[in-house]
Amino acid sequence: MRDVVGIWLGGLDGTTWWEQDADEPVLAASLMKVPVAMAAQALDLERSVPIHPDFDSVVVGAWFELDEAGDQDPDTWAGVGGELDLRELRRRSIVHSGNLATNLLMEQTGVEACTAVLPQVVRMIGDQPATDAGIVNAASARQWGELLTRVPDEVEDVMLGQTYRDGIPRGLPEGTPIANKTGWIDDHTHDMAIVRPLEGEPFVLVVLTRLAGVPTDEGSARIAAVAREAWERRR
Repeated sequence: MRDVVGIWLGGLDGTTWWEQDADEPVLAASLMKVPVAMAAQALDLERSVPIHPDFDSVVVGAWFELDEAGDQDPDTWAGVGGELDLRELRRRSIVHSGNLATNLLMEQTGVEACTAVLPQVVRMIGDQPATDAGIVNAASARQWGELLTRVPDEVEDVMLGQTYRDGIPRGLPEGTPIANKTGWIDDHTHDMAIVRPLEGEPFVLVVLTRLAGVPTDEGSARIAAVAREAWERRR
């Protein structure tokens, strides 16, 4: 596959201000946690659910067990065998990019509800039978940008607590309110954000990178550079 830096910058009304390779689908990585969080709006978020690492695959009759390695949220793994409320699972899925928290939440929403929010989200994290069958979550910068124009206020508030700030936030003026979600997987580093400048019109910025051999920290630095340029291009 060719290297890609997909960019979509636009207003909350969906108007495009700047785009580059905006229609090239790339693996979603953890960006898919935002549509899961949005689908969870329909749930009773005060309800507690069991914490377990095994899940049904989207491949009928198959199942998989999530691997703790690579998960950024050890606290949810420490609670395996206990219970946790859905609101806290949603927070951990976004703020700490928790994989187990996301799958537990998605188990409750159902995959179909997440697909209804964003059609390109079709499976859980770590679903190896789905990977083997060629079923992946992949979307373009434009599709993610459109999603962010309809993020509910409550989900945006959760995104404001994001732990990972080395991409878009690093490239924007300090003190700017930024609700972002990152994602990374081999050769892919992404960030997307709802930005509300203290002065000027709020906007959405999505930067997706698929760059062979480029580590996450370098990918994040490139995203920050795009964010600086986007700040100059904003309306």
